[in-house]
Amino acid sequence: MNSSGSLPHPATDCEALRDPALYINRELSQLDFNFRVLAQALDPQVPLLERLRFMCISCTNLDEFFEIRAAAVRHAQEFGLPPAPDGMGPQAILNAIHERATVLVEQQYHCWNEVLRPALREAGIGVPGRNSWDARQNRWLRAYFRHEIMPVLSPLGLDPSHPFPKILNKSLNIVVMLKGTDAFGRAGHMAIVRAPRSLPRIIQLPEKLGGPQDYVFLSSVLSAFVGELFPGMEVQGAWQFRVTRNSELVVDEEEVENLALALRDELVDRGYRPAVRLEIAKDCPREVVRSLLHNFGLPDNAVYPIDGPVNLNRIIQLYDVIQRPELKYPPLNPRTLRDSDGIFDIVSRKDVLLHHPFDAFTAVLDLIRQAAVDPGVLAIKQTLYRTGKDSPIVEALIQAARNGKDVTVVVELRARFDEEANLGLADRLQEAGVQVVYGVVGFKTHAKMLLIVRREGRKLRRYVHLGTGNYHSGTARAYTDLSLITAEPDIGNDVHLLFQQLSGLASSTELRRLLQSPFTLHAGMLQRIEREARLAREGRPARIIAKMNALNEPQVVRALYAASQAGVQIDLIVRGACTLRPGVPGVSDNIRVRSIVGRFLEHSRVYWFGNDGQPELFCASADWLERNLLRRVEICFPILDADLVERVHREVLQNYLDDNLNAWELDASGAYHKRGPATDERPHSAQQALLDGL
Repeated sequence: MNSSGSLPHPATDCEALRDPALYINRELSQLDFNFRVLAQALDPQVPLLERLRFMCISCTNLDEFFEIRAAAVRHAQEFGLPPAPDGMGPQAILNAIHERATVLVEQQYHCWNEVLRPALREAGIGVPGRNSWDARQNRWLRAYFRHEIMPVLSPLGLDPSHPFPKILNKSLNIVVMLKGTDAFGRAGHMAIVRAPRSLPRIIQLPEKLGGPQDYVFLSSVLSAFVGELFPGMEVQGAWQFRVTRNSELVVDEEEVENLALALRDELVDRGYRPAVRLEIAKDCPREVVRSLLHNFGLPDNAVYPIDGPVNLNRIIQLYDVIQRPELKYPPLNPRTLRDSDGIFDIVSRKDVLLHHPFDAFTAVLDLIRQAAVDPGVLAIKQTLYRTGKDSPIVEALIQAARNGKDVTVVVELRARFDEEANLGLADRLQEAGVQVVYGVVGFKTHAKMLLIVRREGRKLRRYVHLGTGNYHSGTARAYTDLSLITAEPDIGNDVHLLFQQLSGLASSTELRRLLQSPFTLHAGMLQRIEREARLAREGRPARIIAKMNALNEPQVVRALYAASQAGVQIDLIVRGACTLRPGVPGVSDNIRVRSIVGRFLEHSRVYWFGNDGQPELFCASADWLERNLLRRVEICFPILDADLVERVHREVLQNYLDDNLNAWELDASGAYHKRGPATDERPHSAQQALLDGL
């Protein structure tokens, strides 16, 4: 809505479609996604330990939100950057973040204290707080503190010779108020106790002291016995706290001679960059909170009182250590390629489409492993954004290089929170003889592509894998993604040209099949949206269905509004942030937006255009975000086989539009509402349908 509180008048001109009232704030929309994740933790139909996992995911998501999104808004405030497309300035956004995030934090701790902890106890898994320890537990924990914890602690009293210490990002700390004088006659006032990362955050109690699966938080033990660190002093209060810092690495790539060395230097300081959030026990006195805010350089709207352990997300450890299959989702049994021939023979006959995790990622692994040992394979080129620890793909690439094949890998060193891992990965590959390229200055390489050059008789043939997700075996079991393995000549040539761009200094060249950011993908999407609008104005069938993780690019949003005004029926399946406001009379009446939150993280990007009865379908590594369309190296690839087009439409689009159990629908006010089956509808979960073999 505009400043007068009313929606803008319908209009098709571009200027009217820039009205801030037509846009939802990106940061607030991203924040709202975590309410939908938390709702899974509160759903009694979800297995108990999976509910615990969803709660922890909402907590870690919130951490990353402050480290990246909220930090970026504070940066914008400091540098006086202009308002977002929704018209909100940085200060207004920060105030709104604080208001909304406070509600989320309260709901997270309600979920833990009032819902999950009692349910776990009923299931025989105890996580008692310090107020509920019995005498025997208290004695054992005191002894544990003295023998296992206290020897590695270094409490710091604050006085003129002991200034406020550096506090590591997201580390557990205790602030202690003291009374009395120490051995040197110094008057007690305030001290800080930092918990080293070497200490376990969850401690299991011996079975004789409770049940076979009873645990306590390290933070509770520290708070209970911290007085033993200050003999002769009176502890008047001890409160746990945690500070979150800006974690976006800033490297002026054009000013550094070696990006890897520059990133290594930045990583050393990442844990101590400017603070953006302070979490602290809710009963901490106001004067102590003010002192901490002052030391961290934070305003009042950066503090979040918490009702429980400040490191709540650490409880995720229980998910891994507790082997109770009845409290988790049933094991996943993905489909595998069934063919006695090798992967090259299969792909040489027809394109292979994989829908992960319902189709096993092993087909992609087999492709690389076979290429590494196949005497006909001459070269392998691949992009790596995230791979995971002990990646079988990396091992196969190293083996290929040792087998004498020409191997080139584009390693994106700036993959957020994987920078250190990717630096180590690049070193390993180079030591094995792999040619490592760090991408393009100023543009993250987010494209997911693999090219294999194989000699077959007298000809060279290219085999290509393109995907919407990373080459990471772990996330391939937890994220929904699409993979295309093809030997189609035009696609193979396009991928060859893209690798030339990334590894050499080739100029931009026209691709036959693929769309590419930052050159043709943005314009290609706009052209296809506008084509559907033209078809609708001519009275012909016009339809757009798009699935993605996030949407905020203003030109795309305006094009979708204009298409809606022309009569195009548009369905958007957007997992996270969406700045488009659906259902605005005269502007977006024909646009529907839904978000699916279920067992697997929705990650595939699929763009379907009706095209007057001759559908065009693309899969992509890119969302419709400004950064992906304009400031990254991304690929968008067509599905050319008609049967595969129909399959993707059925499994990934229509299936999700039919979901009435895990879908949240966005309304014109910017609020999401959980969808439920209508009286004449059968319950339908898209993910479950795929698990059942749709």
